[in-house]
Amino acid sequence: MQEDRRLAVLRAIVEDYVATEEPVGSKALVERHGLGVSPATVRNDMAVLEDEGYITQPHTSAGRVPTDKGYRLFVDRLSTVKPMSSAEKRAIASFLDGAVDLDDVVTRSVRLLSQLTRQVAVVQYPTLSRSTVRHVELVALAPTKLLVVLILSTGRVEQRLVELPAELTEDALAELRSRVNQAATGEVIADAVRRLREAVPEAPGPGPDRDDGVTRAVVETLADAMEDHRSDARVAVGGAANLARYGDSFDSAVRPLLEALEEHVVLLRLLGEATVGGTVTVRIGAEGPYEQLSSTSVVATGYGPRDEALATLGIVGPTRMDYPGTMSAVRAVARYVSRILDEG
Repeated sequence: MQEDRRLAVLRAIVEDYVATEEPVGSKALVERHGLGVSPATVRNDMAVLEDEGYITQPHTSAGRVPTDKGYRLFVDRLSTVKPMSSAEKRAIASFLDGAVDLDDVVTRSVRLLSQLTRQVAVVQYPTLSRSTVRHVELVALAPTKLLVVLILSTGRVEQRLVELPAELTEDALAELRSRVNQAATGEVIADAVRRLREAVPEAPGPGPDRDDGVTRAVVETLADAMEDHRSDARVAVGGAANLARYGDSFDSAVRPLLEALEEHVVLLRLLGEATVGGTVTVRIGAEGPYEQLSSTSVVATGYGPRDEALATLGIVGPTRMDYPGTMSAVRAVARYVSRILDEG
């Protein structure tokens, strides 16, 4: 009974501190939250919570603020993540459905997430090495020039021009297109590259089982496009202006985070490994990998088609944040982005 009541007191302190940005006193808790006990009982509960390290007194004021340990207990005891309203879901869907390509999806996602949470949003570009090949198209631009178009499960599209060592007839192009797709479609990148190279005839020269250089040129161009991992460390960042709301903790929380926003590798490590199944990960303060960001929290989850986590998206911000609302927004945006990638 006492533990439940103290948890209710802690929950009220977290909610009030996040909302008001001011240390919270016992009198205000009783007035705002209808805890059903006297201010004296609340004061006793606050004393116990302080002794156990869940709240602290920042200065000589009567109010208390949550510690990282307090935020962690608050998040762990959330019975459910607050669902998005129907209006919010419609707004997310309409905003993201207008995206024209993968870059647009990522750009819109980061803007949307920063607006919904009023935090700094970070979206990792889908990792190429985890992608599968959706389709390969070969388009003849001239008798000895092809446009090779690679479409991946992430929605990413790679285009390359190939100069051929010999002319290619329409029938030969159709046969090559079929052979390339048979080898690569549905395969993860590493397997697709291996199978494509196995499809190149060993013997040079003309004939169905011999290589006139055309197949090899197309396969090597495709392999080069698939092995281009430059996007694996790319992230999009939005909403840095939201940090202006935390001016009172500039040196401890905002300045280190602003510096981190310049380093994509740091942001990727902050986000952590992509998770599947809609699991939202919350890392609070010193739980993160960087000591200088010990006043920063991260709320993140994986996204990708068909329950395949290809990359991570989330928010980073000072530990004083609306955790239930942020977790809900991160999960909702990840689900919509995953659906868009699934639909191609």
